[in-house]
Amino acid sequence: MLSPWHLILIALVALVLFGPNKLPELGRGFGKMFREFKDATTGALSGPRDADKDAVQSLDEPDGRAAEPRKP
Repeated sequence: MLSPWHLILIALVALVLFGPNKLPELGRGFGKMFREFKDATTGALSGPRDADKDAVQSLDEPDGRAAEPRKP
């Protein structure tokens, strides 16, 4: 885990490398990338849950048809 001193050092290095004018733009880009990644992983994880929910619902609600008997 990063200590507060590590984070301060990283912030100072970023300030020296990119300058104070470029840092807000980089922060916005990083935030947007992180949000898109989070949305994509949330969507990927909720997809199977929705499919499972639909399958259970279809089993709970019969459609009135009888299954064909199996032939030996």
